[in-house]
Amino acid sequence: MINCCAGACGAIATQFDTARAEGDLRQYTARGPNPTTRLLRDGVLRAGGGRTLLDVGAGIGAATLELLVAGFSTATTVDASPAFVGVARREAEARGLSSRVTILEGDFIGSAEEVPAADVVIMDRVVCCYPQYAPLLQQALKHSDHLFAYAYPRDRWYVRLAMAWENSYRALRRNPFRAFVHSTRAMEDIIHAHGFQRESRTGTLAWCVDVYRRRTG
Repeated sequence: MINCCAGACGAIATQFDTARAEGDLRQYTARGPNPTTRLLRDGVLRAGGGRTLLDVGAGIGAATLELLVAGFSTATTVDASPAFVGVARREAEARGLSSRVTILEGDFIGSAEEVPAADVVIMDRVVCCYPQYAPLLQQALKHSDHLFAYAYPRDRWYVRLAMAWENSYRALRRNPFRAFVHSTRAMEDIIHAHGFQRESRTGTLAWCVDVYRRRTG
C-alpha cells in the first residue's frame, strides 16, 4: 500500500465500494470494456503502444488487462479504493496476468515518487474524481516516457448539469464523494507545458478520450 490522503481516499472508498467493484467486474466479464476504456485502449495501440504501462485510478484494471493482452509486457496500477484493488488483484490472477502487473492501493498524488515511470500512462475517467486536477495531471505526465492518454467529462452544459444532479443526490445520501467537470483548455495547457502534443481525440456524448505523445527534440 502507498500513502493515502484520508479525506480524498475516504470519499473515493465510499463511492467505489465492493458492490460497485463486483458490478463493474460482472459487466466487464459479460460485455468487455466499457466505451471509454475501449476507445482509450484503441487510441493507445494506434499510437504505437509500448512495453510498460502505468494505469492511474485503474479501478478493476480493465484497461490494464486489455493492454497486457494486446502486447504490453508489464504494468503498474494505482487506485484509492480498497474494494477495487481487491477485485483487480483477483481478476489479474484469474486471467494468469498477476506476474506482469503490480497493483498498488492509495493516493497517486501523494505517493507518486514511489511509483515507477512507464512508456505509457493512462487515466480512464479519473480526473473527474479530483477537485484539484492540476497536481494529478502533472504527476501523471511526469511519469510518462512516451504516451499519455486519458478519458474525461466533456466540458459541456449538459454534462455539468448531469454531474450537478448526481452530486446533489450524493449530498442527500450523505455520500462525501463529488465528481467534477474541469476546463478542457486548462487541462490542455498543462499537458502542452509538459512537452506533449495531441495524437488523437475520440469519445462519446459525455466523455472525451485523448491520446498525447511526448515531443522529441
